[in-house]
Amino acid sequence: MVYPLTGNVEMANPDLPADIMNDYNEAKDIVNISPRGSAALLRLAVQKLCVHLGEKGKNINDDIASLVKKGMPVQLQQALDSVRVIGNHAVHPGVIDLDDKPETAYALFSFVNIICDFFITQPKKINEVFINLPQKDKDNIAKRDS
Repeated sequence: MVYPLTGNVEMANPDLPADIMNDYNEAKDIVNISPRGSAALLRLAVQKLCVHLGEKGKNINDDIASLVKKGMPVQLQQALDSVRVIGNHAVHPGVIDLDDKPETAYALFSFVNIICDFFITQPKKINEVFINLPQKDKDNIAKRDS
């Protein structure tokens, strides 16, 4: 019998750093076998993503709080905290049972991609256009903003 391991999990955002992409893909490979293991790996991916975004990486909760203080939108904070809390409950006894609701684990994949899109993909796309503006215009923009 052929059993699709990855189910309907979306592909990882190609802009995820390689080590985080590996965690994402491993989580994707096991989601139907172990939603709990998948959620734990995605929590690890988010902690690594926080480090990639310049946070300390010692405490994921502190890293998220720092991103909030830097102006992160509330929806992204909720996505980060959802992955953090559900991932924590996956490895510690708690009230969230991913074996009863595996679709919760599926949602976490899109949250990781949304977070990557906001912090990595969108700035990359904007920068690719902005750096090609005429230098005179960039100088005027810098003057305006100073």
